[in-house]
Amino acid sequence: MEKNFKMIIIALASLAVVLIGVLIYVWTDRNSLIDDLTVEKEDLTAQMIQLQNDYANLSTTNDTLNTELMLEREKVAQLIERVKKTEASNKAKLRKYEKELGTLRSIMRGYIRQIDSLNTLNTSLRAEAAKAKEQAKESASKYESLKSTTEELGKQVELGSIVKGRGISAVGINNAGKETNRSSRVDKIKACVTLVANSIAKKGLREVYLRVKGPDGILMTPSQDQLFATQEEGEMIYSASREVDYQGEDVEVCIYFTYSEAFTKGVYSIEMYTQDGKLAETDLLLK
Repeated sequence: MEKNFKMIIIALASLAVVLIGVLIYVWTDRNSLIDDLTVEKEDLTAQMIQLQNDYANLSTTNDTLNTELMLEREKVAQLIERVKKTEASNKAKLRKYEKELGTLRSIMRGYIRQIDSLNTLNTSLRAEAAKAKEQAKESASKYESLKSTTEELGKQVELGSIVKGRGISAVGINNAGKETNRSSRVDKIKACVTLVANSIAKKGLREVYLRVKGPDGILMTPSQDQLFATQEEGEMIYSASREVDYQGEDVEVCIYFTYSEAFTKGVYSIEMYTQDGKLAETDLLLK
């Protein structure tokens, strides 16, 4: 009986030793596994933080794409928080988060391709815009040059189309229609000028104006309302005028000026104009 009891004690002791050995092994193996999972969790967290930084470094001028990138960054931040709250021993959840990390990486690679494409397109568009701007600048320069040349030619044509005068003469005329330089016998003044031929001048009727200034330098005119204007001298009063039909050939124009008062001795200033400007001028001496 006593011998059997001792054998039982020995058997139980042996079993206890085995159980303790098994427990020590299991505990050690569990701790090793937990350590491995902790390292894995830390590595996974580090990868997620790196992905978050990678997203933060992505930028584009496209507002829609920037909004999408912000949403993806928020997803990564939320995933990091979930990983931090998960026990290292929860291997299933860590595997799940690892897959989500892979998905977010794939999405990021897609955004990188989009941004690269946009950057390439923007570079191309900027180059085209710069080229178009340069071409527009050149066109504007050519236009201004052409405009300047056209204006200059226009001025030359305008100047060339002006009808000029030559051979002005002025004499006193008595009541009998004969020439005289005796002031007491002068009834009117006759002034003549030749309109010079000009093939590019406008043809048709045009007015020729006479301005007569007395010896006192005052313009002699029957009315202060007799006005005409030239581009260079502006508005002026005239003494008398006559309409002539100009057809581009030489034509002599004579204008008679009769005054309400008697002509006195002295030098009279005679000027003849068209609206293009002064044709000619001369002096008339009456004795």
